[in-house]
Amino acid sequence: MTIDANASELHHIGGVRRATWISLIVNVLLSALKLAGGIVGSSQAIIADGVHSLSDSSTDIAILIGVKFWSRPPDDGHPYGHRRIETLVTVFIGVVLIAASIGLIYNAIVTHQQKHTEAPSWIALVAAIISIVSKEILYRWTRNIGRRLKSSAVIANAWHHRSDAFSSIPTAVAVSVMLLHPSLAFLDHIAAVVVSFFILRVAWNVLKPALKELVDAGASEKDCEKIRAIALFTDGVRKVHAIRTRYVGPGLSVDLHVQVDPEMTVRRGHNIGGEVKSKLLSEGPDVTDVIVHLEPHEPETD
Repeated sequence: MTIDANASELHHIGGVRRATWISLIVNVLLSALKLAGGIVGSSQAIIADGVHSLSDSSTDIAILIGVKFWSRPPDDGHPYGHRRIETLVTVFIGVVLIAASIGLIYNAIVTHQQKHTEAPSWIALVAAIISIVSKEILYRWTRNIGRRLKSSAVIANAWHHRSDAFSSIPTAVAVSVMLLHPSLAFLDHIAAVVVSFFILRVAWNVLKPALKELVDAGASEKDCEKIRAIALFTDGVRKVHAIRTRYVGPGLSVDLHVQVDPEMTVRRGHNIGGEVKSKLLSEGPDVTDVIVHLEPHEPETD
């Protein structure tokens, strides 16, 4: 059981690192592409977008650093492990998304009357389109990795990739419009504001479950009923009550009380508790830790 758990943890760490390193490399390459395209194509918007993509690497670095800590085994100071660090990294990414969207809104408002002294070339547009397509592909790939690994930080980083793709859309629109009709360049600012509000919504979807975890919110009623049913249908269990749950990283920590025949031996009761724990770990809704309290079943307590 311990060997399987260790192998699973190593698989999780390796998957997180591999996905994040690829994200970091793609971010750096796209930043270089957009900066070069902006300079050669005479587009300040593309240059700014390149700087924005480079700043996105901060979340990749946060995950690469964070996984070293949240993957550590439980110790005396952290008996439940260190998985809450992954939750903190997820919160950090959500805050970065909020900051990015507010920055885009502010920039769109303060520059709405800015005049472009030099029309951009098609090279700038190509750089923006490559960025949008690459980031969307990276989003889908990273999201699938995050779901498979059940890593909230990797999933949050995937949404960060998509927000970068969306933030590049108004830039591409502005360059396209200015190539065709420079007088309509103000559409860039309108599109930027619309996209920014979408990014704010994404940020909230990233932050909400992480914040619930930090305040020890329990599992849903549906998951609690599933836990109750699994425990109750274990041979020897007469009644289940006092179920308590909380998330520690992507996994659910559960403690519950089960009532058994008061005349059975301590050994038999211990075995039943072990069976309940084993079934919840294998069949429960993302259950990673279980504490079973045994009680004597008395008919008059029903």
